[in-house]
Amino acid sequence: MHVFSELGTTIFEINKCQILEFHKASITLTNNVLERLLKLALIYNETGIGGKPIGQWNKIFEGPNKKYGSLSLYNSIESCFNQNLINDKEKVFLNNIIRELMRNGFSHADSSKILSNLPDKTIMFQGSFNKPSELKEVEVNQKIIPPLQAIQIENFAKETSTPYFNYVFDLIFRIESRLIEKKEKTCT
Repeated sequence: MHVFSELGTTIFEINKCQILEFHKASITLTNNVLERLLKLALIYNETGIGGKPIGQWNKIFEGPNKKYGSLSLYNSIESCFNQNLINDKEKVFLNNIIRELMRNGFSHADSSKILSNLPDKTIMFQGSFNKPSELKEVEVNQKIIPPLQAIQIENFAKETSTPYFNYVFDLIFRIESRLIEKKEKTCT
């Protein structure tokens, strides 16, 4: 990464989470990287990439930081799209899948987002040590029972933490390429 080097330490932390199989932590940190990436992309799109005289850093970055630093994820996605930093396919995926499912599901602990595709009714069987050969059929909604939610969220996190991180990591380089291309066009 040439443009977004400030994301390096968090990416390193995500890699540690992946190695140690801390999937929910990996997803939450990946959410952080994504939101920061989009804001940085907007800032660098306005200020330009490349070296800046240290004495002018405050002047150069103050306005763009105020303008973009506290945008919601939705507004960051829209602004990045409007400034050609992400394409239509990326915009749709970021809004419909990432923002709703991954970000709201994990960063806002909204289990309804993560578990929405599960059926409302699941058949389970209740047994007893007193009568081990007898099983009683029980219908449950695992989307609303906290211990069952936890199991499903853990399974979801195991399945999605790596592909999600890979998507965001690749997005960093796609946006970086677009910023470099814009810089090259203005220099010629």
